[in-house]
Amino acid sequence: MAEGYPAERLSIAAVAPKQVAALIRFGHHPELDPRVHELVALRASQINGCAFCIDMHWLDAKAGGEEDARLYGLDAWRESPLYDERERAALALCEAVTRIDREGVPDDVWAAARKHFGESGLAELLCAIAATNTWNRLQIATRALPGNYAPADPEAGPPHARTPIGNKRAEVGADR
Repeated sequence: MAEGYPAERLSIAAVAPKQVAALIRFGHHPELDPRVHELVALRASQINGCAFCIDMHWLDAKAGGEEDARLYGLDAWRESPLYDERERAALALCEAVTRIDREGVPDDVWAAARKHFGESGLAELLCAIAATNTWNRLQIATRALPGNYAPADPEAGPPHARTPIGNKRAEVGADR
């Protein structure tokens, strides 16, 4: 786990490596479509206002071949024709889970997600959303600094399977 990313308050990876490793394992979803995973991770991070995670998931999505227009339009996915029904179901579930205090997860949102992902896929999607929300809270609380992440080499596997600890952008953040 090494030292993790620069943060103003605390590097969770340096101080709690076992917990970070457990969260990484919890967030690893090999059966979930990596494009869907990055869309929901980016959307949850937008809702939560996690600058570090927005930067990271934007870069991972781009490294995975995601189109600029879909990333720029993610905040307005309901009005955009750029997302298919499966992605819409995942994004609606992501928003409901991320904002769970408002009304829980509505039955129609749950039904749409279950229809498109099945029971096993729905469980993976829920865990991916929960893990992202936990990472958002940790990174916001510790004031993790955006601009210090670089996607791993594509040979290291899909973005959602990579550890979020230890990558730094060489050209940005070296003086932080």
